[in-house]
Amino acid sequence: MAPNMIIPGLVVAGAVYGVVSYVRSQLIQESATMNRMFAQQNSPRVMEARKRNFLIESEGDPRKTPYNFLNWA
Repeated sequence: MAPNMIIPGLVVAGAVYGVVSYVRSQLIQESATMNRMFAQQNSPRVMEARKRNFLIESEGDPRKTPYNFLNWA
């Protein structure tokens, strides 16, 4: 193989690796941020206020309705 074929391939592979590494690190950071936010929102105090505000006792939990297709998985 000629050297003029190897160098561009290495440059492309390095660039792809750099982009994939950056995107992966950003996704990990965003996932950790979301986990912290949802952990704060699921405390007993917040859940009690949610029951009061959304009338869950009389109208049911909106997270468990068939219309909430995002929660099916």
